[in-house]
Order: sequence, then C-alpha cells, then structure tokens
Amino acid sequence: MSAKEAGPKPIATFALLVALVTALIASAVPAAAGAAPPGCKNRTNTTYQTLLECVTLEGVRAHQAAFQGIAENSDDPVYPGTRAAGTEGYAASVDYVAGLLEDAGYEVTLDPFDFTFVFPAFLQQLTPVNEEYETGAFTGSGSGDVTGTVIPVDINLVPPRASTSGCEAADFAGLDFSGPNDIALVQRGTCNFGDKAFFAEQAGAEAVIIFNQGNTPDREGLIVADASSRTDGTPVQHGIPVVGASFAQGVDLSQAGSTAHVVVVPSETREDFNVIAELPGKTTDNVVMAGAHLDSVTEGPGINDNGSGSAALLETALMMAKIKPENTVRFAWWGAEEEGLVGSEAYVADQVTNGTIDDIALYLNYDMVGSPNYVFFVYDGDNSDGVGAGPGPDGSAAIEELYEGFYESRNLPYKGTDFSGRSDYGPFITPEVNIPSGGLFTGAEGIKTAEEAALWGGTAGIQYDPCYHIACDTFAGTGSGPGSTPPGRGLIALEINSDLIAYAQLTFAFSTETVNGVPGRIVPGSPSLP
Repeated sequence: MSAKEAGPKPIATFALLVALVTALIASAVPAAAGAAPPGCKNRTNTTYQTLLECVTLEGVRAHQAAFQGIAENSDDPVYPGTRAAGTEGYAASVDYVAGLLEDAGYEVTLDPFDFTFVFPAFLQQLTPVNEEYETGAFTGSGSGDVTGTVIPVDINLVPPRASTSGCEAADFAGLDFSGPNDIALVQRGTCNFGDKAFFAEQAGAEAVIIFNQGNTPDREGLIVADASSRTDGTPVQHGIPVVGASFAQGVDLSQAGSTAHVVVVPSETREDFNVIAELPGKTTDNVVMAGAHLDSVTEGPGINDNGSGSAALLETALMMAKIKPENTVRFAWWGAEEEGLVGSEAYVADQVTNGTIDDIALYLNYDMVGSPNYVFFVYDGDNSDGVGAGPGPDGSAAIEELYEGFYESRNLPYKGTDFSGRSDYGPFITPEVNIPSGGLFTGAEGIKTAEEAALWGGTAGIQYDPCYHIACDTFAGTGSGPGSTPPGRGLIALEINSDLIAYAQLTFAFSTETVNGVPGRIVPGSPSLP
C-alpha cells in the first residue's frame, strides 16, 4: 500500500519521519527471527538492533502460554477456565505480570479500582421444546428468577426482517401481560435496547428476551449488549431481567405455546487491579505510556484478546528493563476492559484528580495484535483515512506516522482504523484529557474483504479473529485458528507487531519531540531526529 497523503503535522512531516524510520530499520534493525541471544534480560538493550534481537516471537509466545495455563488451572467458582476481571484467573494473571516486572527491577504498583461483577445469566425454553440456550444479561438489566409465558412483540421473521420490535409503547398494546410471569420477546432493530426493555417493563412484563435481528449474517448469533440508555440518551436501569438470544433461538421462542425460564443473579461490586510498571527517566514530567488490557471475556482464556497485546508489551518491558531512558517509561496492564474500560477509566480519572495527567506525553494502545486472519491496522491519528470519529489529539498523527514508517520499511501494507473508543485509549483521547495517542490492531469481529485478503493473505468473508470473544481464543487458536491460511499466519502478525511495539517504545523513551515538541535525544547508534 502506498503512503497516504497527509496534511501538515504539528512538528514532524510525514516524509521526514518515514525517511528517518526507513533509514533506521534498514541500517540497524533486521527482521527479527529465531530465539533471542543469551543474556538478553541482563544486557542493556539501548539500541534498536539489540532490543529487537531480544524481543522475539518465542518470548512473546511463552507469556501467551503462561496465560493459557493460568486459565486452564483456574477453578474459579463462577467463571472457571478464564482470565476475566474479578476471577481467580485474572488474579493469577496480575501476579504473573507483576512478579516478572518486579524481578526485572521495575517500580510496580497494583492500582485498585471497583467494578460491577456480573454473574452468568440463564435461559431455558420449556415448551413446546425443552432446550437450554447460551445467553447473557444486558447492561442495565435487573435481576430475578422468572418462569412464564413467552409473548412475541411485533417481531418480523420474514426476510428482509426489518424490525421496530418494542421500540414504542404502542407495540405492546393489545398484548396480555397481566399474568404473574410474562416474558416479552422482542427483536433487535431500529432503536436502543434500552427502549425495548423499558417499554416491556412498562407494559407489565416480568422479564425480557431480546433476540438478534437475523437480517444479515452478522446479526444471526447471540446478542448481549447495552440496554442502560434510551435512544434519546436517557439512562435507564431496569427492574426486571433482560437477557439475549440468537435469531434462531428467537424463532423457536416465538412459537405458539412457548414458555421459558429466565434467571439473572444480582451483580456485586468487586475490587480488582491494574498493573502499572515504571522505569524512571531523566525527566519525570514527560511520561511515555503504553498499555494493553490483561483481562479476558468470561467465555474463554483470551489469548489473542488480549493475551497478544499483554504478552508483547510484557516482553518489551522486560527487555527494556536495563536501559537509562531520557523520558520516564510507564507500562500498564489494564483490568476490566471487557466490562467497559473500567480499569483505564479509573486510572485516568485518578490522574486527573491528582493533577498528574499532564505529565503523560503520549499513550500507546495494544489490543489484539496477532489475529489469525489479520490486517495491519494503525489508529488514524490525523483522520487522513476518513474512517470515522475524526482525528486524535494533536500529536497523534506523529505516532501514526512512526508505525506506518516501520511497516513501509518492511514493505508491508497497513490500513487506518478509527478511534472508536472501544479500547483503553478511549479515556486518554477525550477532549478533557486530550493526550496524543496511537496503537496497533489486527482485527476482531469485522469481516475481511476480498481486497484485504489480496493485500494481507488469509480468508475473505470471515472475521479477522473468528474466535473473538468465544472459547476457542486459545494458545493454539491464535497461531492456527480459522482464517489462518496457511497455519501460523497469526504468528506472522504477532512477530511483526512485537517488533514494532518495541521499536516505538524505545523511540519515544528517548524523544517525544515529534509528538509534543519536548526535546529529547536520539536513540544510541541511530541518525539524528528530523
């Protein structure tokens, strides 16, 4: 892919930065391959060549294997076999990361935060068929144990299945919700889920099942989402259980004479921790920060999402432990990202309250960097791709250019992706905080196009990560899961991005001048900065 056209940058121009990066990598940083040289953890990896020799795929995969083992050995009473926040698996992941960082000499802090721990929901159809369905509670759901009659509400099972089911009170008119245990069955479509549940409760339902719309392939499976706000933005907390179902399950539940059993256990507040590791530099008020979320979803061990970013960042930190940086370097492994960026939101809020948020020069985010059916996405700091929400804070474009220059130096295509707020960079780029940010991403539930398959290989028409948020996101699946053609394609992305994560961290450890204008110094053994 050719370089993108870009307008003027805050400090460095695209052409100068690409020329610098290309010269650096071509002269000093061969593509990493094979095992790390002996003694890597004890040597000062101050140059690009020495650091990238030591940050290897084998080292990163060793951490992923450790995360897999932690999940397999977790017998958490609620979510065994996972590393979800609030579970034994997450606590063991925190211990693993913090222990290695402490042994390497970092100043490690376990940063506490509270979050809402949600227990598994239960959905079983009793008649005319008896079948237990995979489900989950919507955000904003109430609790309860309801067995009763299923009442379909303005659903549309006929293609193209346009649906406004449950979007207004009139949809419930003429339906009898006067029984002691009536369950409203509503279909995805048009309005917020919060509207559907709100009107169902107002009509007298004791529980709500929201099933997927079925109008496109990506709206066939189980839907569990946010029902905590109305379409007009009004927040709402429901007093009855609200659970999800797939389109096929909705069809079964819509049959005449259908009854069901719905259970949502009350949630509880739990404390958990971010892992923060710091390597002091000559400056204390120009902090280079990078983060990756450490928790998995409750469905599985989360070895790509986000064992990949966590492992690559951990190996980078360990191999940088002996350097003497110009800027203070801070690494973060966030908790409860999968519950809504809770750990990173709490951390940023604390930094704002403490008056230390302005010390952070930039933030780099690594969430899913080894997807089996990968694309090399770079967060679009200047919005030159026009992919969505607009540019990041001033300086984000220079971060984007650094990543792009690295890919170009290896003749690798890349593509801009939107700052959609779905990962832990979100709290850093709000207008109130406004910290220059960037990051890498290899894709989640999005579908790979034919054009992308021609550029990156893999399989068009399926997800970038076919195991996204399900049980097969394992150590084996990240390397050779569905869409990984030939087997091991996910590891290609993981190795390249691990190099790039290390490269970016070392660059900014010595100078953030291209991002925020603060003078630094060149990385030893490299050309001068533009």
